[in-house]
Order: sequence, then C-alpha cells, then structure tokens
Amino acid sequence: MLYLYAITTTSLVLSVIADRQKTQQALKIAGKRFINILPDLLIIIVIASVVLFLIPSETIAKYLGKDNKYIAVFLAMLFGSVTMMPGFIAFPMCGLLLNQGVPYFILGAFSTTLMMVGIVTFPLERSFLGTKTALIRNTISLVIAVIVALTIGLFYHEITI
Repeated sequence: MLYLYAITTTSLVLSVIADRQKTQQALKIAGKRFINILPDLLIIIVIASVVLFLIPSETIAKYLGKDNKYIAVFLAMLFGSVTMMPGFIAFPMCGLLLNQGVPYFILGAFSTTLMMVGIVTFPLERSFLGTKTALIRNTISLVIAVIVALTIGLFYHEITI
C-alpha cells in the first residue's frame, strides 16, 4: 500500500512540474467528482456494514464449508457479489472464515467477488460508466473470480481436475 502512495505522490509532483495549472484544474475536477460520489459511497458502506452485521461469519462459514465444494463456491461468489468492499474489510473477514474451516479456494472466490463484483454498487457504476460498460466490467470480474478460485484450489490441492 505504501508503494501506491509513493507512486501517486511522485506522479502528482511530476504533473505539477510539467504543468502546474493543468494539475490544479485536474485536482479541482477530481475533488468535485469525489464530493458528488460521496453520498452514494457512504450509502454503499452503510449497506455493506448492515449486511455484515446481519449475516454473522458463522452463518457464512456454515454455507461455505467443505461439504459440497461446487455449491459452496457458487454461494461464495453470490455472497461476495452482493456489494463491493475494500480489502481492509474483505481480508479480515476471510481470516475469520478461514479459522472456521472454509477452504482457501472458496475464500478466493468470495474475496475476489467481494472486492470486484458489485450488485448493490451497479446503479452507481451504471451512472458513471454506462450500463454496457458496467455489465462488461462485472462479468469480466466474475470470470476472473472463477479463475482465481480454480487456481487457488489447484495450488492447495483442494480441488482436482
């Protein structure tokens, strides 16, 4: 994470050196857009918090257990796709689920969809990206989640082909 801050800061400094006026204009535009998106973002965070509160990790672990791996992966992707969450929420949640016996490949599917696919966030994405682009982005993210889950499952010998 520190690297991203360093890259961003370096890029901003280089932009100021190249053209201070354009950089200021871009920062003003970015600030206005952030303020415009903030109410929607706060609503999404509140919805995600309520969902996490109402569905305890024990319940999720029960349905994402080892009994039927393929149904569990499907459910993990379904649960994860409900809303988009940042890694600082998704990874500790996956840690709790791992401690309750949820296999790594199911956690891979869950965390990937949790951070990349968003049903609740779709209206917000649609308003900024357009319906077609938002659908394509979510579909590609879902495919990536399947690839990640399969790769993790094969690596940890939790599934075989």
